[in-house]
Amino acid sequence: MKHPEDQRAYKDPVCGMEISRKTALEEFVYRGKAYYFCAPACRQTFEGNPEQYIRTHRQHGLRQG
Repeated sequence: MKHPEDQRAYKDPVCGMEISRKTALEEFVYRGKAYYFCAPACRQTFEGNPEQYIRTHRQHGLRQG
């Protein structure tokens, strides 16, 4: 079942709380992608060091570093 875009579940990248666009108190666009937050403090923490909170996907079989 597809949910309307504002009902879709998102995870606050800082605290991990599940929220929707409707229930998110903050939004921040980083590198063209919107991130949603449960509180201003989580957004501010993310803004300070976004790369720390963004999950990077590794291609199968490749090592980093």
